[in-house]
Amino acid sequence: MKNVFDILQERGYIEQVTYEEELKELLGKEPVTFYIGFDATADSLTLGHFVQIMVMMHMQRAGHRPIVLLGGGTTLVGDPSGKADMRKMLTKESIDKNAERFREQFAGFLDFSDEKALIANNADWLLDLNYVEFLREVGVHFSVNRMLTAECYKSRLEKGLTFLEFNYMLMQSYDYLELFRRYNCKIQMGGSDQWSNILGGYELVRRVEGESVFALTFKLLTTSEGKKMGKTESGTIWLDAEKTSPYDFYQYLRNVDDKDVENTLALLTLLPMEEVKRLGSLEGAEINYAKGVLAFEVTKLVHGEEEAKRAQEAAKALFSGGMAADAMPSTEVPKARFEEGVDILTLLIDTGLVSSKSEARRLVQQGGISIEDRKAEDVNEIILLKDFVNEKIIIKKGKKIYHQVKLV
Repeated sequence: MKNVFDILQERGYIEQVTYEEELKELLGKEPVTFYIGFDATADSLTLGHFVQIMVMMHMQRAGHRPIVLLGGGTTLVGDPSGKADMRKMLTKESIDKNAERFREQFAGFLDFSDEKALIANNADWLLDLNYVEFLREVGVHFSVNRMLTAECYKSRLEKGLTFLEFNYMLMQSYDYLELFRRYNCKIQMGGSDQWSNILGGYELVRRVEGESVFALTFKLLTTSEGKKMGKTESGTIWLDAEKTSPYDFYQYLRNVDDKDVENTLALLTLLPMEEVKRLGSLEGAEINYAKGVLAFEVTKLVHGEEEAKRAQEAAKALFSGGMAADAMPSTEVPKARFEEGVDILTLLIDTGLVSSKSEARRLVQQGGISIEDRKAEDVNEIILLKDFVNEKIIIKKGKKIYHQVKLV
């Protein structure tokens, strides 16, 4: 049986790792407990998080035990990594609510029966810490000079780094120590942007406990040009079907660039690598078949096979000129609103097709919006009841994004 380290490497996940040969040997000889942390900054996981979820799924399938660490404590402080300014401060109630949503979403990806996977929340130990004792046990092992060379802090020094955020690395590092003590957790994993924070925990456990533990980061979900995937003009691609419909989720993946098909198939699906490479090598019109497979497989993992089939059928029907109304993302609007009419810019915002009136205005002016196959040309257009067909109206954004407005 292939070592899971080789699987992760072959599929292109691994970016950085400590003591590679030792870790590979450990993963090949015994079940290992590992963890990945998720700060609860929103009420849903995103497509970017799905890379980390896939790593956990591969590890669990190979017999290792994942710990999903919810950041009920660390989210109160905020990770400065990759941020030009301090993160928005969330209330404890919002963080707890977000963490609970994460817990529900993870239940669809990992097997938590018989402790094959665990969920922990760092609020359980961080919120009751004695500050002086924490400084004596943990702070003594951190050099301020060295911390300031970490990318997550260095990029913020010119604009200002708060002492609140400066504590984040120590808190995340303490998580590793706590999970090692509680569950004999020997690997912390995360995105490559977390390398400095992860190394802090790795070194802390080695110093305090004198034990061999490991750190591993994997690549972020990016295009071949290095741009982060999972963002559109309308916003983030969420795993929650209420925030990003299965159809929109499917369409986003169906429309990836030709050059990104093989890498995305490797990172976001469970297809064998032989099939991934075969699909990735297709050219011309055939690459569209590979994109369809990509969109279907990822949508199936996230939303289930039935929703994936509905999204697939809707995409095919729309491409061939049909409506596939049942599978199309839709918004229900009270009929009474259209008795006097709703202006087109407001309607575009209400459907979630745009995030602002300025974006809506620009799209209309550039010919990017159609109402029932008719180009919308007037930014002041009013949509009335007479514009609806069987109490429904279809709005098209660009060439491939469709949305249905239903009267209720």
